[in-house]
Amino acid sequence: MRDVALLAGVSLKTVSRVINEEPGVATATAEKVEAAIAELRFQRNDLARSLRQGRTSSTLGLVIEDVSNPFYSAIAQAVESAARERGYMLITASCEEDPEREKDLVMALLRRRVDALLLVPAARDHSYLARDQIPIVFLDRPPHGLEADCVLLDNLGGARAAVEHLLARGHERIAVIADPDRLYTAHERLSGYRQALEAAGVPVRDELVRLGSHDSSQAEAVVRELLALPADRRPTALFAGNNRNTVGALRALQQAERPLALVGFDDFELADLLGTTVVRHDSGSMGAHAAALAFERLDSTDQTPRRVVVPTELIVRGSGEVPPS
Repeated sequence: MRDVALLAGVSLKTVSRVINEEPGVATATAEKVEAAIAELRFQRNDLARSLRQGRTSSTLGLVIEDVSNPFYSAIAQAVESAARERGYMLITASCEEDPEREKDLVMALLRRRVDALLLVPAARDHSYLARDQIPIVFLDRPPHGLEADCVLLDNLGGARAAVEHLLARGHERIAVIADPDRLYTAHERLSGYRQALEAAGVPVRDELVRLGSHDSSQAEAVVRELLALPADRRPTALFAGNNRNTVGALRALQQAERPLALVGFDDFELADLLGTTVVRHDSGSMGAHAAALAFERLDSTDQTPRRVVVPTELIVRGSGEVPPS
């Protein structure tokens, strides 16, 4: 601002009045200040200004796993839309399932005085957030060591519906390909898988439970291993625990001698054209619910933690209806 004042030949107070659109500045003087601002490409520091005036930063912070994953990008888009409607900015960062990176990103956002924090957690302990007074909303997975709002999917119910669908078509050797079960979502979906088999009186075959696939390439390699099992141990159906595992499974199944039934958790682009049966949900609604909870906290003194569960539905398209061979 000092440089603007010097270039325009006015006082700092005059520059401040022009920037803040206050009355009392002559038109010619305001034009000089505006020309100096344009020449110097001056930008006001809204955060510093708001802190000096005791106001909030009008900023939300969002930490997700991976913005390139359509599941998380839909969440981010919904949160950004809700923030924009309220005149807020959104800062988004990816922790890539790294607990230490999550904590670093969260602390960086808190230092920037975000008004509320939305978090897809990777860590197993969130007690480090207990002293913060801003609203914190967890998405996709609940917090550990902290009572807070959260928005979850019906992971167990969706997975159980997927496996029940395969069982109803006569399949008993049903494999599951999923993330490590240390992740809340993978653990819940594995529980749904087990519950469906046990309710049908079908034993869980440990060699068909393949956990640890974090991307499509790893899932493809796992499915190829399953296809190489002897015929009497080879699965006749697959349940893929998320969209990346489903894509990997589809790639591997292109080389299969006989078709296998497949149901995936999460819808994905072109799944309808590929005829892939999926457990679908609206990840955008997760972001919308989370943003709504955050703004409710900003507008209210109520501190009772709330849990919102987003439903899932089975979308039949053909791949899950392949009979046992």
